[in-house]
Amino acid sequence: MSRVCSICGKGQTSGNNVSHSNRKTKRAFKANVQKVSFVQDGKVENGYVCARCLKSGKVERV
Repeated sequence: MSRVCSICGKGQTSGNNVSHSNRKTKRAFKANVQKVSFVQDGKVENGYVCARCLKSGKVERV
């Protein structure tokens, strides 16, 4: 599954896990994307949209 928002382009970012002893290992922060049907330019499309775009009303769901 592609974890990239169809509307804003938000995707995976990287960072560190930091242990109690302050050792650092790489980790991934994945975008909260949902598979939805939405209207874009007058057409119904299926795609992945992040929760922030859904919540803010940038997408009209079908």
